[in-house]
Amino acid sequence: MDHLQAMRVFARVAQLGSFSKAAEQLQLPRPTVSNAIQYLEAHLRVRLLHRTTRRVALTPEGAAYHSRCIQVLADLDDAESLFADAAASPRGSVRVDLPERLALQTVIPALPDFLARYPDIHVVLSATDRMIDLIADGVDCAVRVGELRDTTLVARRLGAFEQINCASRGYIERYGLPRTPDDLADHQAVGFFSSRTGRDLVWEYEEDGQARSLAMRSAVSVNSAHAYLACCVAGLGLIQAPRAGMETLLQSGELIEVLPQWKAPPLPLSVVFPHGKHLAPRVRIFVDWVAKLLGEPDTARAVRPRKARAARV
Repeated sequence: MDHLQAMRVFARVAQLGSFSKAAEQLQLPRPTVSNAIQYLEAHLRVRLLHRTTRRVALTPEGAAYHSRCIQVLADLDDAESLFADAAASPRGSVRVDLPERLALQTVIPALPDFLARYPDIHVVLSATDRMIDLIADGVDCAVRVGELRDTTLVARRLGAFEQINCASRGYIERYGLPRTPDDLADHQAVGFFSSRTGRDLVWEYEEDGQARSLAMRSAVSVNSAHAYLACCVAGLGLIQAPRAGMETLLQSGELIEVLPQWKAPPLPLSVVFPHGKHLAPRVRIFVDWVAKLLGEPDTARAVRPRKARAARV
């Protein structure tokens, strides 16, 4: 069996946690996928995967081998792209991770134009509000909303999202309208819990130029931007979210902006990619396209350590 192909199969099985799903995505017979893993385990003389009837998980040796596989395969793809006239006709896959609402409302609607211009590029798009590890997951670039804390990444700052406080009309009719931050003690918010810590994010606002925060009561907590907005519309509590994408709900009166003088600070918007990694032409083209789509000064900067502020986007 081709060793590199076996490594690609192993990387996909590890990513999906399933032989069947890997076979489906790679368009290979299920036995071919199993044989690839057996070949690698025999060659390396270690067990790479724990197999049960329900799931597949990496062994410690498998996890170490997986991280190296991802890097080797990415470097190989980059090296091959240098000799494929990629600047004139870029080709290959670009793996990108985006916040769910941003993907559905902005990037995906614009993708047909991108793919018409670059028909040989295949976009593998993950839309999730979970903060993934780009290197471990083999992702070429990602769009991030909020303060950045990973010093292994390089970020191109695109701009910032204005945040507003919202409640549904039904919530206000039931609980009243908060008029100052002191009124928040009598209200509840929709909780948004961090995928990193599992704890709800605090309510934030600026007062007299100073950043303030407080913990709000909540009857429900979510970790999806769409669920967060849906809970607000259902009258389950106040939310803080970017104004972008909510104009229709605000104009219809289904959502009402509250405490407009006490908003959370704007959320930085950036596109990020691993530090020190050569960007293949296809990846650079996608990064430039998404940067132009979302709007940015054309600058790049290394991410500096700072206190992270998660985003409910």
